[in-house]
Amino acid sequence: MLDLDGVIWVGGTPVPGAAEAVERLQQLDAPVAFVTNMSALTVADQEAKLASCGIDATGSVITSATAAGQLIHPGERVLVVGGPGIDEAVELAGAEVCSSGPADAVIVGMDPGFNYDTLSRAMRAVRGGARLIGTNHDPSYPTERGLEPGGGSLLAAVATAAETEPTMAGKPNQPIVDCVRSRIGESGVVVGDRPDSDGLFAEALGYGFALVLSGVTGPDDLPVTPEPQHCAPDLAALVDQMEFE
Repeated sequence: MLDLDGVIWVGGTPVPGAAEAVERLQQLDAPVAFVTNMSALTVADQEAKLASCGIDATGSVITSATAAGQLIHPGERVLVVGGPGIDEAVELAGAEVCSSGPADAVIVGMDPGFNYDTLSRAMRAVRGGARLIGTNHDPSYPTERGLEPGGGSLLAAVATAAETEPTMAGKPNQPIVDCVRSRIGESGVVVGDRPDSDGLFAEALGYGFALVLSGVTGPDDLPVTPEPQHCAPDLAALVDQMEFE
């Protein structure tokens, strides 16, 4: 299970050697999947972004929006705070995307246009009885400019204003665990740059955890909890290390 932000790319810049490392993994007799907490993009857009890096990920991408869609029921009205990826998941669940008014659920993910009006509409819907669902808890994500606020930061604002606890969908929570286990099976390795999401995700799955230092976590942050079974500067070095071992 390969994370995307901080493993395959940082912002719009591919991590050197990542595409070649993925190709080596795909040549092994084991499935390779790309599992991301980034909910803004549709699955097809994530596949296209991977293709632009030289990686064939057709049918192999699982997002936190995909997991959030498992928590929605057909016919519901869902207020979306986020991007097209969440809209897609809601519509696939047979529900209606709305931007205001009464709602059965509010899903919060990455939304670069988030502002006070967005916060107010989401808060009122939750206080009016809507379930609050978070695509992920990640407070930040890596870009070329450094760390930027993640979907978890926006979710925290809505949860605080609504005075409620959200149901979580993405890594390391049960909805995305179920998505992965149904596709991959009972054993595997999670590769990521965040112990608090990727590492705990590996624990929830009962998989191994491999940490790369090309994203949020750097050498100065070590040691981390949970402790990874493998740790390397980037994906290419990690694949070298695991093949050697």
